[in-house]
Amino acid sequence: MRSIRDNHKRKWSLDEISKHYKIYDYSDLVEFIMKNIEEENIKPIKSSKTNGKSPALYNSYMLISPVVDYIEYKEELQYRLNSHLKIDYYLKNLAKYKEDRKHIMALNNYLDNYNDLSSGMVSLNERSFEIWGREKFLQKEGGIRILKNLGLNLDMLNIYETTEPLSYYSHTKEVPQNVLILENKDTFYSMRRHLLKGNSDILGMSIGTIIYGKGKGIYKSFKDFTYCVEPYLANKSNKIFYFGDLDFEGILIYELLCEAFEDEVSIAPYINAYKAMLNKSDIRTLPLMKKGQNKNITNEFLEAFDEEDRNQINKILTMNKYIPQEILNSRDF
Repeated sequence: MRSIRDNHKRKWSLDEISKHYKIYDYSDLVEFIMKNIEEENIKPIKSSKTNGKSPALYNSYMLISPVVDYIEYKEELQYRLNSHLKIDYYLKNLAKYKEDRKHIMALNNYLDNYNDLSSGMVSLNERSFEIWGREKFLQKEGGIRILKNLGLNLDMLNIYETTEPLSYYSHTKEVPQNVLILENKDTFYSMRRHLLKGNSDILGMSIGTIIYGKGKGIYKSFKDFTYCVEPYLANKSNKIFYFGDLDFEGILIYELLCEAFEDEVSIAPYINAYKAMLNKSDIRTLPLMKKGQNKNITNEFLEAFDEEDRNQINKILTMNKYIPQEILNSRDF
């Protein structure tokens, strides 16, 4: 006779048990119920009361979860895992360890048998396939969670996350050169056309390369700059400038970009372009900023300007107005 343990349903009425296991003779049903109670597969729900028959059975029963012996898993955690893996979380959550064990052991085997992580960075999907045989395991199938539980981060596996390729146009590959990051697409295209016509200066400065920042997208795509761009562009002697909208959001993009890469490159506002924006604008007709902008800028951007320009920028921001980068076009360059 089958055990009620074979089913995953938690709560059973007596009628459900009878119908599911096709036990229609009452004496057989009593035998089946008593056997499963004795084997600790089920326990009666006493609040359901008895059925009034002889011998009496309760009207409902609860499936008892099996007691799992986790001693083997505990010992495995303590004595078999690589020393780089922290075991505190899984020692306190052995059931979770049992669930994740297959993937943890794959990582453990990789760390035990591959000792040259420092040989070079690989992409997230490449490392994921290398360890688990699934390129999306880290990104979409719980790999990041398991790493966190084990006290690891992506840097420890010498991984870089791929981004949208950095979009740039170089008028020259000479070094040193001035590199200009642009917040918006229209300005990037206009300046590129200007350079393609044989011009080398933009607003009074020689510019060798322009980069399309894609607004806040520059935070991720600029990672390419430090290790994926051509050597001439990554040359340490180059000077890097930023030019974006003159509003809280545009200023914040610049400040956060500087903060994120302060240990790798130095970035400055392209003062000539901002001055051109200010000279061309009329504060009376400037548009209002969109609602919900993060206004938590520092003084880093403003301190790059002289007092007159700084006062004018502060006045625009105080009036909740802004100057879009697109105020300038190819005729102004």
